[in-house]
Amino acid sequence: MKSQRTQLDRLQADIVECRKCPRLVRWREKVAKTKTARYSEWEYWGKPVPGFGDPNGRVLIVGLAPGAHGANRTGRMFTGDSSGNWLYAALHKFGFASQLLSLSRDDGMMLKDTYITAAVRCAPPANKPTAAEFNNCAPYLLDELRILFNTRIIVALGRIAFDSVFDAYRELHMTTLSRRPEFRHGAEVPLNYRQVLLASYHPSQQNTFTGKLTHAKFDAIFRRVKKILETKRRPAQA
Repeated sequence: MKSQRTQLDRLQADIVECRKCPRLVRWREKVAKTKTARYSEWEYWGKPVPGFGDPNGRVLIVGLAPGAHGANRTGRMFTGDSSGNWLYAALHKFGFASQLLSLSRDDGMMLKDTYITAAVRCAPPANKPTAAEFNNCAPYLLDELRILFNTRIIVALGRIAFDSVFDAYRELHMTTLSRRPEFRHGAEVPLNYRQVLLASYHPSQQNTFTGKLTHAKFDAIFRRVKKILETKRRPAQA
């Protein structure tokens, strides 16, 4: 049987080489070529972005997709944009990240007990992947959920990530819930006897600039994560 590390390395290599979605390939490569003024000297990643973090982590964080000038530029999830600044600041505050800021793949950032991934691995135009693009990317999340066997809490950043995680658990027969739960910030869904899905608003500028997501609300999510990890196990779902 292949080791977890070997399986994850091979999966990440497959993700980076993926060219299943012509529209996303064109967009990510166009952005990497044209860049934006403030990063004109930066050599963009311009490829699908693999997951990042501790393979044995009990916390799995799932976002929507890489940012055009964030992860698509740096090659690491939630790295190099304002959403990442919010996420890593919270992770650092609660002991899950070694640094306050995540700026590049070689900045020394280490995650503790946490792994970060996304429902879609390429930056989509207007942050809106198509249904076909979601379907093309779905097997990667399924494989991650199989490989990251120590996961206990999944923090879904935004409704789309929340739905994607739930759908993946249904497909893997890892939950007996028959209907998608309703998304709301702070919603907590026992997926099975040991794994919990926790919903948060995405730390996008649209949410943080308008006050829909505040630091207090975001901190409450990770405070709850810490609390759950302190308990030995979750009760079985009804």
